[in-house]
Amino acid sequence: MVQSSSSLGRLYESLKDGSISRRDFLQRASATGIGAGAALFLANSAVIAANGGSRNGLAVYQGADGTPAASPTDGEYKLLDSGTENQTRGEGGVLRLIQWQAPTMAAPHSAVGTKDYLAASLVIEPLLTYMPDGSIIPVLASVVPSVENGLLSENLTEVTFPLKEGVVWSDGEPFTAQDVVFTWQWIVNPANASVSAEVWQNVAEIVAVDDLTVKATYMQPVAAWFEPFTGDIYGGIYPAHVFNNDVNNKNESFLTNPIGTGPFVIESFAPNDQVTYVANENYREPNKPFFSSAVIKGGGDAAAAARSVCQTGEYHYAWNLQVEPNVLQQIDEEGEQGNIRVEVGTAVERIHINFSDPWTEVDGQRSHFGTPHPFLTDDAVRQAMNVACDRETIATEFYGEGQPPTANILTGLELFESPNTSWEFNLEKAAQILEDAGWVMDGDVRAKDGVELSVVYATSVNAVRQKTQAVIKQAFEQIGIKVQLEQIDAGIFFDSGAGNEQNISHFYWDIDMYTNNPGSPVPVSFMLSWYAGETGDNVAQESNSWQGQNYQRWANEEFDQLFEELQVATDLDTAAQMLIDLNDILINNVVIIPLVNRAADVFAYSTLLNLENLQIGPFNENYWNIANWNFAEGVEPQS
Repeated sequence: MVQSSSSLGRLYESLKDGSISRRDFLQRASATGIGAGAALFLANSAVIAANGGSRNGLAVYQGADGTPAASPTDGEYKLLDSGTENQTRGEGGVLRLIQWQAPTMAAPHSAVGTKDYLAASLVIEPLLTYMPDGSIIPVLASVVPSVENGLLSENLTEVTFPLKEGVVWSDGEPFTAQDVVFTWQWIVNPANASVSAEVWQNVAEIVAVDDLTVKATYMQPVAAWFEPFTGDIYGGIYPAHVFNNDVNNKNESFLTNPIGTGPFVIESFAPNDQVTYVANENYREPNKPFFSSAVIKGGGDAAAAARSVCQTGEYHYAWNLQVEPNVLQQIDEEGEQGNIRVEVGTAVERIHINFSDPWTEVDGQRSHFGTPHPFLTDDAVRQAMNVACDRETIATEFYGEGQPPTANILTGLELFESPNTSWEFNLEKAAQILEDAGWVMDGDVRAKDGVELSVVYATSVNAVRQKTQAVIKQAFEQIGIKVQLEQIDAGIFFDSGAGNEQNISHFYWDIDMYTNNPGSPVPVSFMLSWYAGETGDNVAQESNSWQGQNYQRWANEEFDQLFEELQVATDLDTAAQMLIDLNDILINNVVIIPLVNRAADVFAYSTLLNLENLQIGPFNENYWNIANWNFAEGVEPQS
């Protein structure tokens, strides 16, 4: 039963004045029936309000009169864009971005790697998006729906989105409610093999009430009702007219030449090399973007990318600096052109275990779902591998301060962090686990029933990952597991091409290692990575063009049933406990081996840039706010 708004209001005021903790607020607010997303939103807004419209001392929102504001929910507030008031579109010249993982496409609903979501985020926009603190703000919608403003039904089955007026696509066509309807229809159409399909699958219907109003109805009440419509990964809206209003039109050219409502337009795209953008002359804010063009340059390595910002000044921003801490510190200290910053995050560097056989071909493909791995399906082998991972050394030597070792896949989110798990490094124990399970030494390698413990361990080309591989390989071989290392160029490893047999969705190795981010303050869709579904439709296979999100070919009825219940959970306490339970199933079964809780980003930025407007955080892609990027006060625009 939903409590009265006055009761919720008293809770909100108690949080603002410090009478109750944020956790207490979330737990008690969930009982009002407003849902996890709304509870988190209110909690973050209360903290901002308590600081006079500030977060960590910086104003986050401002109203039309320029005064700080606690939240953007009434539609009159906008994200603070420091120093943009008197700027002219394009006066900043070229914005130079470097990604050592080069993009291969810029269409979010077909992409599988962060590098591609980043490339798309300059062009494609969602209805809503996440702030670094987890609160939600409107982008193409004019307001964030809530029970309080009447746009979200109390039973969490319907949501209405008023859309911003005057928004046009970069080709000049008007943005309308029909584009939102088309996007949903295109994503859930199996023929398009969209990676976003499972996130949108609980939406039963989307209708255009009028040109600027969209109403979505869910099959069941949904706590994370906002996930399909929010952020750069799942929320991007596609232009119906560019697809000829045909939901069966895959439109291959859209992959590298999308039409969007964002601040930039792609001028040229060389996959695995460089993307060049120009300012969108039809962008809705006439004085933005500040930069006339932007370039994302790919290739090289993370350390070189850091140097190109901090030491040579060739680039303005370098993303994802997965570099040993001592090397980064030296670059930062010696560089006069830029600085390095670490933003605390929720991502986990981890080892994935292949539960299918990558060396046997069935129906024209390897790693066939239903063809079990010859030894990684043995619990003892996975447990031994888990105990043989020296997380402390990896975290301390290769990642550094603020990036600790972890036993969990959900970490950095206090409400969802499991208290039930732990990790240890004990080679003697690991060896004994294998011995007790009948895996005995045959020379330097253990074997059982003629099967040898020999794995191929793949990851992307990166100094930190190669050093991590070396530590793991040494430990595994000490306990009798032979290891062959493979390093694959990141542009290939994270490419989503159906014909690319070296990408993470094919998983043609025994184990691999990488990171991705939960991407939401209520990380429901993140758990899709281990959901198989009754028919295995979410498992990456040739039949779905390798677009299923379960790359490990792991299927577990308990996990699947609990995940399906999570999708329709309607209070925060229930959702939090389910997320913890899902985490524990993964960890206790050693489906994955978490190693390090990585930062949201370790990035280098030019001293020319206004850092306040970058707004980097764990719940969105780093360029989400690029329309507001500009130079620091006193820096003259480029000629």
